[in-house]
Amino acid sequence: MKRLSVRNLAAGLSLSAAIALVNCTGVMEDNDLYLALGGHEGIERITENFIMEIAGDDRVIDHFADSNVQRFREKFAEHLCMVVDGPCQYTSDTMIDIHTGMGVTEGDFNAVVEDLMAAMDKAKVPVGTQNRVLARLGNLRGEVIYL
Repeated sequence: MKRLSVRNLAAGLSLSAAIALVNCTGVMEDNDLYLALGGHEGIERITENFIMEIAGDDRVIDHFADSNVQRFREKFAEHLCMVVDGPCQYTSDTMIDIHTGMGVTEGDFNAVVEDLMAAMDKAKVPVGTQNRVLARLGNLRGEVIYL
């Protein structure tokens, strides 16, 4: 399976919308994604890698300047776990509430996607599994940018 490139992210996001629609109707289930990421330990590893990627990314670090890193770590891991059908409950604000007023642009969103891809690469997540995760998270694009 080919990795979604940043240039093709828009096309991938359209695909992710179609996948989400199928998932919501119950026609197709993807309950093994949590396990494919390595369960709790895999999500923790991806989260740590992601934080380090963001910390070294001059394109987006300013958006995180006032963040409580420990809270971000906990809530990102919860959110990722929930998105991939893990046994987690996300207990934070909505994506819209979190990102409103941050001025996140398409470029910022794409940079964070690249950071997440690098984090999953470092965690040795196979490209096909990464694409499944990105398809699910891509559905959140409208809840993150230009708010």
